[in-house]
Amino acid sequence: MRHLKLLLDTHTLLWAIGKTDELSEKVIMGIRDLDNEVLVSAVSLWEIALKSSLGKLTVSFDIEDIPGYCGKMGFELIPLEPIDALNSYHLPNKNNHKDPFDRMLIYQCIKNKYIFVSRDRRMEMYKEDGLKYIW
Repeated sequence: MRHLKLLLDTHTLLWAIGKTDELSEKVIMGIRDLDNEVLVSAVSLWEIALKSSLGKLTVSFDIEDIPGYCGKMGFELIPLEPIDALNSYHLPNKNNHKDPFDRMLIYQCIKNKYIFVSRDRRMEMYKEDGLKYIW
């Protein structure tokens, strides 16, 4: 298999840590393949922190332990580059898909040629813009 750069969607990250039965077999194989790079964006960490603080997300572990879990699983934490944050306005608005976290993760994937690992079917809308994704 060729070397892939997989960027985990926020829900995929949470399930990889605590609910692996929610992941597809294809995703599990991709994450476990040592030839692949598995990436976690600072955007996902921000989303988890924000939703947890607002009471919209509850997890069975301390969210501050997420970087440690990522390290143990071999996932690489990547930053949100200021230029990417700024240039994300180029991403077309599809069917009023306004979730800022999704949109930033999608933009990071398209710009950096990552494969997005997401169960969200709305990702299909961005294929014509260069998004590659798996589930």
